[in-house]
Amino acid sequence: MKKGIPGLWRKAFFLLSGNSATAILTLARNLLVARMLPVADYGIAATFAITMAVVEMASALGLQQQIIQAKDGDDPRFQAALQGFQVLRGAASALILLAMAHPLAAFLGISEVAWAYQVLAVMPVLNALQHFDMHRMQRRMVFGPVLMTSLLPAVLSLMLIWPLVIWFGDWQAMLWAIVAQGLASMLMSHLVAERPYRLALDRQIMARNLAFGWPLLLNTILLFMVFNGEKLIVGHELGMKALGIFAMGMTLTLTPTLVMAKSATSFFLPRLSAADRATDKGEARFQRLGSAVFEIHLIFGSVVVLAVLLLGTPFIGLILGPKYAPLVPLLTLLAVMQGLRVLKGGPSTIALSRAQTSNAMIANLVRVALLPAGFVVAERTGRIDLVIALGIVGEAVGFAIASWLVRRRARLSVRRLALPVALSLALFLVAASTVALNVPLIWAVPTACTLFAAQVWRLRGLLAEVNSL
Repeated sequence: MKKGIPGLWRKAFFLLSGNSATAILTLARNLLVARMLPVADYGIAATFAITMAVVEMASALGLQQQIIQAKDGDDPRFQAALQGFQVLRGAASALILLAMAHPLAAFLGISEVAWAYQVLAVMPVLNALQHFDMHRMQRRMVFGPVLMTSLLPAVLSLMLIWPLVIWFGDWQAMLWAIVAQGLASMLMSHLVAERPYRLALDRQIMARNLAFGWPLLLNTILLFMVFNGEKLIVGHELGMKALGIFAMGMTLTLTPTLVMAKSATSFFLPRLSAADRATDKGEARFQRLGSAVFEIHLIFGSVVVLAVLLLGTPFIGLILGPKYAPLVPLLTLLAVMQGLRVLKGGPSTIALSRAQTSNAMIANLVRVALLPAGFVVAERTGRIDLVIALGIVGEAVGFAIASWLVRRRARLSVRRLALPVALSLALFLVAASTVALNVPLIWAVPTACTLFAAQVWRLRGLLAEVNSL
């Protein structure tokens, strides 16, 4: 085993633990709001997540990933140009959010909340003023600064919820907790930086940003539709109470998937990007590491589905209470949908390391194409489970497309991945059958655990291969 490998895995554990802690704090904040407020008020609070997704969509060009991936990412001039471009985008995003505040509130039938969306227009400005040093330091596998920038503001946001709920007594508590978290995150990014904060406008670098980032921008627009399309459909057609139920299910299943995806990308992207495929040794390293990234995402997706299958129902009863009982039959289907989305993260990270930024965008097209059908289903049947079923179909087809693209474009050999893919998909089918076919848990749980155990057994060999790189 190479020297330094144990330290490398300690960094991986540190990164996953830090991202998990941030996600747990954010989830705790949302659960506290859901417990203390009526379901309809939580539905309104959930629309703020939609608004924040618009913020990220409007300003997404992958600059944080580019400073990690680019060969000149350590250049102070390059960093200053990225930060300057970020500020321009943040100002543009704030104007977009101000313009769409009233139309969004009207579409959801809550026009009286439009002023809150206008307040949230400050968020893209705060995000744009963040220091990029925390991302640059990831090039040398230093993750502490980026974790502190997300973890400590999340602690502050959670601590503020209780007094804000007592003070306002409604959804406004979530609004001001989000703003406080954004402000704290911006300030923290400057406190952990090594370099002075500089801004520059460089047309040549901006052109590079656009060439690298336009597929990521389009993909972010698609992701907005993927993550929030169903929420908009449910909120518009079925009202804020139904949206509150659906949004809580999305939060419970999406939170762990985002943690895993963010941690895996932060840890593996620098190593994949550093693999020089011009040599036989570099090509072999890329193939083995790429296979590891692909299979680890399969494990992540299975963890989400199995955890919900085992713990979802008791969690809802104990933590959220009877007002969220309608969520019980939906949660497993949502876990399957999000688990399939996690599987796409492996091919996407591999492609991103080769600057093939359009792969993820193409893989999300099918899911987005099915949204109009979801709108029709919700309007005619009022059944959320059928809307989720369409999402599952879209994610499954998207995973197949992502796998094909990474094989064709990045030249990753996928033959050895056939068995782990089959094990993951079989586990997902078993979980979905408990809802679609009423298969008893007494049969489904042992089968799913057996399939997962087989994946973990394969993981032992996978980790040994990664250690040898």
